Amino acid sequence: MDLFDLTGRVAIVTGSTRGIGRAIAEAYADAGARVVISSRKQPSCEEVAAAINAKHNEERAIAIAASISDKSALEALVAETRQRFGKIDILVCNAASNPYYGPMAGISDEQFRKIFDNNVLANHWLITMVSPEMVERRDGSIIVVSSIGGLIGSDVIGPYNISKAADFQMVRNLAVEFGQHNVRVNAIAPGVIRTDFARALWEDPKAEAALQRATPLERIGEPGEIAGAAVFLASKGGAYVTGQGIVVDGGSTIKSSL
Repeated sequence: MDLFDLTGRVAIVTGSTRGIGRAIAEAYADAGARVVISSRKQPSCEEVAAAINAKHNEERAIAIAASISDKSALEALVAETRQRFGKIDILVCNAASNPYYGPMAGISDEQFRKIFDNNVLANHWLITMVSPEMVERRDGSIIVVSSIGGLIGSDVIGPYNISKAADFQMVRNLAVEFGQHNVRVNAIAPGVIRTDFARALWEDPKAEAALQRATPLERIGEPGEIAGAAVFLASKGGAYVTGQGIVVDGGSTIKSSL
């Protein structure tokens, strides 16, 4: 038995046209799954799906654009996935937003609501949409890409960190609700990864050097280094793991600043 074989599985991965989401989608396809590439823009989704299909010489990926802020678009995403692939075995809620940097006193109500709508409420919507068939089938894996920000404080991205802490609790709560139906719900908490989303944290050489000093592995992470945890949680290898937040951060959260 291959513990990490995903042959015959169908996965939706949001925010999967770049960065961590794309790396997860590519790893799922490599493991045998059929994958739905989804982000806001259809051409970007089609480009990534085409690259995956060309690599495998068959249709392993399809492109279905959807904005996580649009509930009806997410409903259409789920419906089209079922129409084209017949089922949904794996959901990865990866897409998120952070429109504000600075102390919490400076954030507008609109910005705060956008963070929670996109990073928490949208995940709730998608999970509510896909979980009934998983419950009925008594099989499924739901993964929320949270952040180590949900475990620490910040004077720059506090509201974002609060939303990611909420994702950890969502995972714990749903793991309790769905456990009796053999549906697993987990989170991955990346550290600083070299993505466009985190560019403000690493693009300056001095900032990157500081991050390296604060990380036991002495480097920031790459998107593909998150994908292994996502494959594990979606596969037989993770069959007895639920309600957990797996930290993938090069050790940064365990290093003292002293």
